[in-house]
Amino acid sequence: MNTLNHTESTAVSTDVVIFTMREERLSVLLVKRSREPFKGFWALPGGLIGEGEALDEAAHRMLAEKTGIEGVYLEQLYTFGIPQRDPRGRVVSVAYYALLPYCRLRMTERAGNLAWHELGALPETLAFDHGEIVAMAKKRLCAKLEYSTIAFQLMPEKFTLSELQAVYEEILGERLDKRNFRKRVQNLGCLEETGEQFRAGKHRPAKLYRIKAPGRVDIIK
Repeated sequence: MNTLNHTESTAVSTDVVIFTMREERLSVLLVKRSREPFKGFWALPGGLIGEGEALDEAAHRMLAEKTGIEGVYLEQLYTFGIPQRDPRGRVVSVAYYALLPYCRLRMTERAGNLAWHELGALPETLAFDHGEIVAMAKKRLCAKLEYSTIAFQLMPEKFTLSELQAVYEEILGERLDKRNFRKRVQNLGCLEETGEQFRAGKHRPAKLYRIKAPGRVDIIK
C-alpha cells in the first residue's frame, strides 16, 4: 500500500466519485477510514499514484478494486490542491467520477468499511475535502445531462423510457414533462426497441429499450 512520504514536497493522489442508481436513488460509494487522519470518517475511494503509474491507470485500478468491474464510464473531474487539504503534508488529488449500473456490481461491503450512500443523505462531514469533490461531480453530471447521453451509463442492459426519465429526474431533482423528454431522447437516435415489454402492476405494458452503440463507454459527449 502506498504511504505518504513526508520528505517529499508534494505527493499526487487520485480520488474517484463512483455514482450508481440504487433503490431509485443516486448514490455514491464511500469508504470508512480506519486510521488517521480522519479516522472513522467516510471518504472517497482513492490513494496515492504508484511509481510509474499514469493518472488514468490509477483511477481505473481503484475503480476495479472497489467495484470489481472494468470498462465503465470514467472521466477526469478536477485537480484539488490547496496546501491544507491533507494534514500529513502537501497532497494534490486529481479527482475522477465514474458511472455504472448497480446490477453490474460485484463488490461486497466489507465489515461496514465500504458502503453506498444516497447523495441526498451523505454524512455531514466527509474526510479531507471530499465533500467538495462530490459536490463538483454532481454539478458536472447535471450539466452534462443537457447535451450528452451520460445518464445512459447508469442504466441496466434493458430499460423502459419511464425508468430512464426517473434517472434524469433523480439527478436533476425536478420533474420533467413526459412527452418532451421522450421526444428529446428518441431524437438522439441511440436507442432501439428490444421487442420485449415490461409490465408493472396494473399499468399497461411498456416497451423495453437498449443502447444501440456497442459497449457502455460510447456516449455522446
